[in-house]
Amino acid sequence: MNSHGQYEQQVVWTVVPTDIGPLLLAATGEGLVNVVFHATDEVRDKALDRLAGRLGTEPVEASGSPLLAEAIRQLEAYFAGERRDFDLPLDWSLISGFNRQVLRELASGVPFGAVVGYGDLAGRVGQPGAAQAVGVAMGSNPLPVIVPCHRVVERDGGIGGFGGGLETKRKLLALEGVLPEPLF
Repeated sequence: MNSHGQYEQQVVWTVVPTDIGPLLLAATGEGLVNVVFHATDEVRDKALDRLAGRLGTEPVEASGSPLLAEAIRQLEAYFAGERRDFDLPLDWSLISGFNRQVLRELASGVPFGAVVGYGDLAGRVGQPGAAQAVGVAMGSNPLPVIVPCHRVVERDGGIGGFGGGLETKRKLLALEGVLPEPLF
């Protein structure tokens, strides 16, 4: 409890090595709350500052935390080709409204090895003209990889944008068998 007699939310974090570079994982008692690509020291520090500001508590490094252990295990299995779906409690508190609605639909409705167009995803949430807004939702996804924004592509077959970089998106889509592995 804090000095006002309120329970403070604990936020724990760690950085894990993956095939697409280091990922910062952060969790609360509700579940995984944030995944951040390319978690170099500078990127990590900025992400942790943002989390502290958004959640009102200082994140604590805790690589052995039970709150993170299952997420780490499932990510390792995913990158090893042994897992296709994530079954983790998620804390959606960093996102709301239309963006949350779109990301929840993406998480539940676009399986491993499949892709969906921005406009198609907009239609699935009852906003068929909101393809650009879906793009904004993908860019604000606090849980990439787990909530698979890499599976959202352009209608004409283009790969689309990606907060983790296009090379990362290509690697994730190749891992899922959507794209061929690069030759070099």
